[in-house]
Amino acid sequence: MAPEEDAGTELLLQSFERRFLAARALRSFPWQSLEAKLRDSSDSELLRDILQKPSGGSVTLSESTAIISHGTTGLVTWDAALYLAEWAIENPAAFTDRTVLELGSGAGLTGLAICKMCRPRAYIFSDCHSRVLEQLRGNVLLNGLSLEADITANLDSPRVTVAQLDWDVTTVRQLSAFQPDVVIAADVLYCPEAIVSLVGVLRRLAACREHQRAPEVYVAFTVRNPETCQLFTTELGRAGIKWEAEPRHDQKLFPYEEHLEMAILNLTL
Repeated sequence: MAPEEDAGTELLLQSFERRFLAARALRSFPWQSLEAKLRDSSDSELLRDILQKPSGGSVTLSESTAIISHGTTGLVTWDAALYLAEWAIENPAAFTDRTVLELGSGAGLTGLAICKMCRPRAYIFSDCHSRVLEQLRGNVLLNGLSLEADITANLDSPRVTVAQLDWDVTTVRQLSAFQPDVVIAADVLYCPEAIVSLVGVLRRLAACREHQRAPEVYVAFTVRNPETCQLFTTELGRAGIKWEAEPRHDQKLFPYEEHLEMAILNLTL
């Protein structure tokens, strides 16, 4: 074999090894021998950082291979969902023993990470697209969690619900049934219409807990267009919803390629 062919084969094998490593079930890794080899490798910073982290539950997802599928972008995981999931893992007390409502759950990665790592009392995944809801239910079951109606549900796991929720038509009465302590959303600020609808549903969430403490709200988003972000803050101001930016946390699990931010909202109107 010619030297250039030999080098090409070596690169191909290295690429396969990395891809195979990423696809293997975490519990099947020979951790000690892998860590020893990775320490001597010149391109292993990310993998070494992951290996040195405390081990926890893994999340398995069924996703679309297309960014847009069945007329929606909700069948794939976006960077803001990864960002919020990592923040949640670093701040589990925000969710422990609490009822969490997620708006626009998409593929479900953030919620599944919270259910497995943060021990919420109950978790409500929500979306409005029928295909997204179908995939969400499948991903919940794929990760060993039970839906609320399942009489065989594990009592040590949170009560999990997948709810159809259209922000434009849902009522205060419907939202009151959820009684969330925490509301989260990731990558839902993608167009002006979605922003107006989101702020509208947040106002109704504030109204449905008139005599109780308003839920805490965390919204993670990708800064693709500064004008879109400005519209979000403008609409929050019009609705009388106060907010503050959460200090950016260091990327440790995921190599984000975009500018990500997270806002903490105060729904006490």
